[in-house]
Amino acid sequence: MVKVLYVEKREAFAGKGRELLHEFRDVLMIPNVESVRVINRYLVEDLSDDAFVTAKECIFSEPPTDDVYEEMDLDGKLVIAVEYLPGQFDQRANSAEECLRFIAHDEAPTVRSAVLYILEGDLTGEDLTKIKDFLINPVESREAALEIPETLKAVYPEPQPVATLDGFIEKNDSELEDFLKSYGLAMDLEDLKMVRDYFKGEDRNPTVAEIRVIDTYWSDHCRHTTFNTTLHNVQFKDPTVSETFEEYMNTRKNLNVTKPVTLMNVATIAVKALKKDGRLTNVVESEEINACTVDFKAEIDGEEQDWVLLFKNETHNHPTEIEPFGGAATCIGGAIRDPLSGRSYVYAAMRVTGAGDPLTPASETVKGKLPQRKIVTTAANGYSSYGNQIGLTTGLVDEIYHPGYVAKRMEVGAVVGAAPAENIRRERPAAGDRIILLGGRTGRDGIGGATGSSKSHSEESLESCGAEVQKGNAPEERKIQRLFRNPAATTLIKRCNDFGAGGVSVAIGELADGLRVTLDNVPKKYDGLDGTELAISESQERMAVVVAAEDVETFKELAISENLEATVVAEVTEEPSLVMNFKGQEIVNISRAFLDTNGAEKKADAVIEHAQKFEKKIPAKFYEGMKELAADLNVCSKRGLAERFDSTIGRGSVLMPYGGRYQKTPIQAMVHKIPVIHRDQDVKTVSMMAYGFNPYISEKSPYHGAYLSIVESICKLIATGAKFEHVYLSLQEYFEKLGSNDVAWGTALSAVLGAFRAQMELGVGAIGGKDSMSGTFEDIHVPPTLISFAVTTEKLDRVVSPEFKGRGHNVILLEPEIGPDGLPTAESILENFEELNRLVEQGAVAACYTPGYGGLAEAVYKMCIGNEIGFEFDRKYGMRDIFGYKYGAFVVELNSGVDVTDDMEVLGKTLNRESIVCGEGHIRLVEMNREYESKLESIYTFHSDNEKDIPAEVSYRSRDNSEPRVAVAKPHFLIPVFPGTNCEYDSAKAVENAGGEAEIFVINNLTADTLKKSVEDFRTAIGRSQAIFIPGGFSGADEPDGSGKFITSFFRNEGVKEEVMKMLNDRDGLMIGICNGFQALIKLGLLPYGQISMQTSDSPTLTFNDIGRHQSKLVRTKVCSTKSPWMRKAAVGDIVTVPISHGEGKFVANEDDLDVLISNGQILTQYVDLDGNPSMDIQYNPNGSVMAIEGLLSPDGRILGKMGHSERIGKGLYRNVPGEFDLKLFESAVEYFKK
Repeated sequence: MVKVLYVEKREAFAGKGRELLHEFRDVLMIPNVESVRVINRYLVEDLSDDAFVTAKECIFSEPPTDDVYEEMDLDGKLVIAVEYLPGQFDQRANSAEECLRFIAHDEAPTVRSAVLYILEGDLTGEDLTKIKDFLINPVESREAALEIPETLKAVYPEPQPVATLDGFIEKNDSELEDFLKSYGLAMDLEDLKMVRDYFKGEDRNPTVAEIRVIDTYWSDHCRHTTFNTTLHNVQFKDPTVSETFEEYMNTRKNLNVTKPVTLMNVATIAVKALKKDGRLTNVVESEEINACTVDFKAEIDGEEQDWVLLFKNETHNHPTEIEPFGGAATCIGGAIRDPLSGRSYVYAAMRVTGAGDPLTPASETVKGKLPQRKIVTTAANGYSSYGNQIGLTTGLVDEIYHPGYVAKRMEVGAVVGAAPAENIRRERPAAGDRIILLGGRTGRDGIGGATGSSKSHSEESLESCGAEVQKGNAPEERKIQRLFRNPAATTLIKRCNDFGAGGVSVAIGELADGLRVTLDNVPKKYDGLDGTELAISESQERMAVVVAAEDVETFKELAISENLEATVVAEVTEEPSLVMNFKGQEIVNISRAFLDTNGAEKKADAVIEHAQKFEKKIPAKFYEGMKELAADLNVCSKRGLAERFDSTIGRGSVLMPYGGRYQKTPIQAMVHKIPVIHRDQDVKTVSMMAYGFNPYISEKSPYHGAYLSIVESICKLIATGAKFEHVYLSLQEYFEKLGSNDVAWGTALSAVLGAFRAQMELGVGAIGGKDSMSGTFEDIHVPPTLISFAVTTEKLDRVVSPEFKGRGHNVILLEPEIGPDGLPTAESILENFEELNRLVEQGAVAACYTPGYGGLAEAVYKMCIGNEIGFEFDRKYGMRDIFGYKYGAFVVELNSGVDVTDDMEVLGKTLNRESIVCGEGHIRLVEMNREYESKLESIYTFHSDNEKDIPAEVSYRSRDNSEPRVAVAKPHFLIPVFPGTNCEYDSAKAVENAGGEAEIFVINNLTADTLKKSVEDFRTAIGRSQAIFIPGGFSGADEPDGSGKFITSFFRNEGVKEEVMKMLNDRDGLMIGICNGFQALIKLGLLPYGQISMQTSDSPTLTFNDIGRHQSKLVRTKVCSTKSPWMRKAAVGDIVTVPISHGEGKFVANEDDLDVLISNGQILTQYVDLDGNPSMDIQYNPNGSVMAIEGLLSPDGRILGKMGHSERIGKGLYRNVPGEFDLKLFESAVEYFKK
């Protein structure tokens, strides 16, 4: 029998309904909508009545915030019900099922979820159509039936044998053309003719699976078909580009290159030339490289260690365009997998996106497209959701606006990973080796991902591309990250490949020349998949690893210890062929030599037009120019976008995304300490990454645009304190569908030639990259896009941040010479690098910024706002100097006491007043800030309109002097890791740094048996522990519709509950929960009551932030009570700056409970403003917590919970934001046990 539940937020917590009401009225322009109710519907089967009653209040709902109904009268109501497409991953239903397993014992319940939207108002049919189109993206979801089905069990037909295409080898060219269309293949006719001829030579017809595998293998996505097209006739109308092409041809001659001229060869030849000249010596050469890889020396605890740095940029333009959430989520998931497959720990990410104007009214949306507003906001939610869940710090976020990106969204993720060199083994696979499939299961979602992304779009794309875009499952990929951080596992791996768009056929097919794949062994999400589907379906959270036969069982045991499935699915063979078997049938047998041809040779001609001038428009007056600049989409504040991405996880962020006392100055390069796994070792080495690109230059001259992209990206590193000698590049190309348009081919060639020249002249190499084509929608094209990502490693103490540090400081300008072609000369650029390096070495530089899109005007303004310090330009600078492009220049604030020498070019001076002055013109920073911060406020909100009373300051002066019954020299802290937990490493380091012993315990729920064993083993672990630390993360992906439910389900197990209370009450133990852990403690009743109990409708709780999204930043908190062993080293009134990163941090409680908490000294900390006063302002109180409460204590003080990540502190972190960061929680706890 199917049971049903309807769960609805009470009015005070119904933020989603209010948000949609605003969207429908103000964005869709439907004023007659009066109200929107949002109701989660759960259908549950195979769950006992008793378990269902329990689950109703602790899994499916939260009594303090939700109303629950088992029946609803929907007759006569306007109801739109929405559910995911069959086969699409439903995180909510999946998490509910996992939570139910804790209380359902031997049952295996099935859950299906849907969302019901109940509308009120006098709505027309057209209105309802608009609302349905807004709520339902046919790529991922559909309208659900309101009737309750009799069963949720799906009937999967037995898969049929894979068909042989009889008569294929006899088809003539005309028949092949029809075949091409009828099968919707990405390959062209010449490719298909080659396939026909191959199988004719084999004297047999191919199977459907073979055609699909070849189509996938040869797709532009997998084999860079466009970039490998031979360029025959190249005509130049621009002499500068022609001259560079001659240099390229001479370079080919010097290197004895005989391969055809292609975009790929132009893009990669500079590295070969530089290597021949003895440069780029740290680049790692290997057959296996899936990401840019360089060796470097990491200084750790005063010693140099051999490490490897890996970095990669990835696009998901096609999927994000048609399904923004899933496309963007799998963009970052895919970017992570490449360096992860290289056995590195991926610890930092950058997101650079391209969009049309998101302020465009929905009514002006191009037919066949989603509104830009919908794309940008949903994509931001998707990327941040995946990155935040997997535990990846996002150090820099930017969005570039240009009307060309209406053709197709640009979604780029760039990541950095690192590992000790000794952890990585690379060997050529040998016959008899086994291939293990690791991680997620296979389904129909994702079929066609590679071939689909290789096609341009039309009006029908939204309807026809449904299966091509997957939903990501970040907690699953997190498990692989943990496994690959274990050298016991990584040193067993000979070679590894990630499962990207090509599924088994490519991920396993690329590992060795000869392979026999048994598709029957591939773990499936559900039955009924045939051999072809198993061969080509994409998966986001899988790896294929090659291990020796004798190492298989050891590796599988290590995988299981991380809660991961690991299955042998293939064997390496001597015969160089890709063979796949399914149900006793050989469905694929293709020679390696044929696969490696990558299809028929593609040919094209190119015409390079004369470059257009790309000068920036110069305003007539300073005041108006500065106001207009601040409101420019490509200059204005994007804090509301960036602050939804976790920027502090991993306790390695040297620079916050926004710096200064007011956290407003955006950084130009993200900087992170190299990630060590154990205690907070003294790490003195950091990685740096920056990007460069201006579409408005590139659309006029792709050549100049590409050159300046590289210059800009490198300059951003140099401005952040890097030396130039070990800078490496990775390029991201994105062009329109080139087809047979010789001018379009010339555009792409011009761009890569510009990049070639920059590399050769500067002596820096693009050691990797990603080319994306098909940026076309009918007659709209993306601008010629070549983004440069620059990466290096550097010493921590050299890092410079861009916000002005003091008033009355001299500011100088280092400016390159401009050559006759309009580009800065390489010689002068390199000289400025040396000069800035000299100043940094001398300690003379307080702040530095390299001008970009907005010239000196933007640079100076953004340097001002972090600390609200004004600036006056020297009178010799005119409007063209200030507002024009200044690529390759540096604005340098000198430290107080540093002399300005005669050879320095003084730009101006910082001021005591908060204005920017130019001659007689001036503008107050507050005026610019108003324009700067309001432009995108309606898209990416970061202010709150909620007017609330200023909360009272809480101060409880009685200290805790309790002692444990038994002293312990090195107390043991137990740290459970649930699916979705991501702060365990940071938490363990915090404990170990304080002198405690940390045990990370992975909860294993792969099967009912492993779950039972985890429960018993965890009970035993509690028995040997003095404290339990529930770390942050997204347990169960914060589903179903709320945080901490997976954790609370586990701790409500009677055996676990008993051991927890014994530790607390019989052994005077301690317990702490941070962020997700705090949410769990509240919902368990341990806070504020000190006992595990069921919540009631009146219970205090933590709920969704007032702003309606995730918040990540630094906030200030004031200590209100030290009535706890955790607070022995703190004092009431101390103000501590703490990282926060959460979507559900708003503490709510009724007046009576608040009075009790105050009188008992249970309010630990309050959010305070810059003056130290408790605040309800969203800038300081990031979630809208009542009374600005950030943390709580149990009545006896031994249980502590807080939203702020006090474990994410360390030496050299957050250098661009002033504050005291150490609350000494863990030192206090360790001291308590030593008494």
